[in-house]
Amino acid sequence: MAESMKGLHRTCRCAEVTEAMTGTSITLMGWVQKARNKGGIVFVDLRDRSGIMQLIFENGSVSQEDFDKAGKLRSEFVIAVTGVVEKRGGEANANLATGTIELRVNTLRVLSEADVPPFPVEENSRTKDEIRLKYRYLDLRRPDLQKNIMMRSRIAMLTRQFFASEGFLEIETPMLGKSTPEGARDYLVPSRVHPGCFYGLPQSPQLYKQLLMCSGYDRYIQIARCFRDEDLRADRQPEFTQIDMELSFVDVDDVIDVNERYLAFLFKEVLDVDVKLPIERITWQEAMDRFGSDKPDMRFGMELHDVSDIVKGCGFGVFTGALENGGSVRGINAKGQGGMGRKQIDKLVEFARGYGAKGLAYIAIAPDGTRKSSFAKFMTEEEMDALVKAMEGENGDLLLFAADRTKLVYDVLGALRLEMAKQMDLLDKNEYRFVWVTEFPLLEWSEEENRFTAMHHPFTMLMEEDLPLLDTDPGKVRAKAYDIVLNGNEIGGGSVRIHQDDIQERMFEALGFTKEAAHEQFGFLLDAFRYGVPPHAGLAYGLDRLVMLMAKVDTIRDVIAFPKVKDASCLMTKSPSVVDEKQLSELCLKVDLKEEKTEE
Repeated sequence: MAESMKGLHRTCRCAEVTEAMTGTSITLMGWVQKARNKGGIVFVDLRDRSGIMQLIFENGSVSQEDFDKAGKLRSEFVIAVTGVVEKRGGEANANLATGTIELRVNTLRVLSEADVPPFPVEENSRTKDEIRLKYRYLDLRRPDLQKNIMMRSRIAMLTRQFFASEGFLEIETPMLGKSTPEGARDYLVPSRVHPGCFYGLPQSPQLYKQLLMCSGYDRYIQIARCFRDEDLRADRQPEFTQIDMELSFVDVDDVIDVNERYLAFLFKEVLDVDVKLPIERITWQEAMDRFGSDKPDMRFGMELHDVSDIVKGCGFGVFTGALENGGSVRGINAKGQGGMGRKQIDKLVEFARGYGAKGLAYIAIAPDGTRKSSFAKFMTEEEMDALVKAMEGENGDLLLFAADRTKLVYDVLGALRLEMAKQMDLLDKNEYRFVWVTEFPLLEWSEEENRFTAMHHPFTMLMEEDLPLLDTDPGKVRAKAYDIVLNGNEIGGGSVRIHQDDIQERMFEALGFTKEAAHEQFGFLLDAFRYGVPPHAGLAYGLDRLVMLMAKVDTIRDVIAFPKVKDASCLMTKSPSVVDEKQLSELCLKVDLKEEKTEE
């Protein structure tokens, strides 16, 4: 039966008790991690968000009633205890911050009893994700998850502190806004008072923060909730949090400067890691050529080699066919992997096919220099020697090649490079390698829409020297856009914005917008620009992804209190859910579910 805590006040948290408090009477409150009844003595590990404190109940130090209650304590009971801090009588526990002390209890109150939990509340749980997420309130009691959530809170606090010191104003922007079909799908919210009309939940505060620049606030920051109705992965959720900023009277270098100092400050404060400044910068084209990815992992080498010129006259049709179709032939050198067996290589071929490759060519060089290759019979010995030399191949190396359209080759080898790094154990979570990727393509061709679309958004400024290409060769125009990448993850991205009317108009034309269509979607922003708009630029971090990397976990679900699963549902609350007809009627909505045809 639960008792009241009337008259009791917690002195401190469990792991805040120190040896200096020996002999002091204190009151602790928390959850029972485990209890061990030894007959005349009961040991209890008491847990709260700070850690664990060992309690000792012994006849003579507590009343018989409290001793009897202590003997019935089970995991996850919520208790309050008062007692005296002592040095441990037994061996110290080096795994606990409080491992040299214990609390000799003289008063116990059971504040709440608990059913047997469906899984142990302990670090590094092996319980299936589905069970953990169904009982997320229990999962969140686990010390490793609590450390992640507390780290997230600290990062948010330090972020506000840093940007306030840099003259940024924290301003909230609306959740209920105008739906903008460009980009990912919006989550729509029906309006009761405007039947048939919908708000769009923000994919980002982009338009509002640009309006704030028009309004003269010159440095804006917000830890903003955002929503995108898109498929999930390990580092993506339908609702997520951005560290969102915009600055006036700046160019690329100004945005990069303040953000480099922010990252250095954050990593020093949270992890005691020194970020070397300035952070390396590479262009988008260099990133693709060297790493096959616009978010390259710089912790290891294994860079791509373009061997198109080496093989252009060879007898291997796969290589020459790719080149004749305007593609390229590129490869990576997996150092020391030349002894890999055929079955393992076949698995790599299947992996490459998963990214669209028709196959994967290879040369395995044994430690004694002998070679095994999937295509040697189509090439002369001189051609093979030249290819190995171009790949910087040495005895014991495995050379892997892809030949196709260059974009596909990048995708395949970029993914294969990471896969090989995992197999070769080259990914050190204790190493933090940042890189800025700059000069992205401004536009990308959409086969689905048969037009160019904005790689970032329609307000991204182009490199001034590329302005003539906007009319003649839009696909070659570079943007004044920049991403900050950490260990192969894009943690933030932004751009300089267009603030000149004539360039914005040409941008809309390149995207296939008529003046009327542009004004229909973005009229309020374009109208604001007529009244004096400063040059401005911005950047937004994915807070969830940043915390994931700093906490060294593999999924953002482990740094979000209540995440969704892959189909964007919540297993704990069972949402989304059906609503009653009255609510639908008030919103002038009718649900028309198409029934799947069943085979007779």
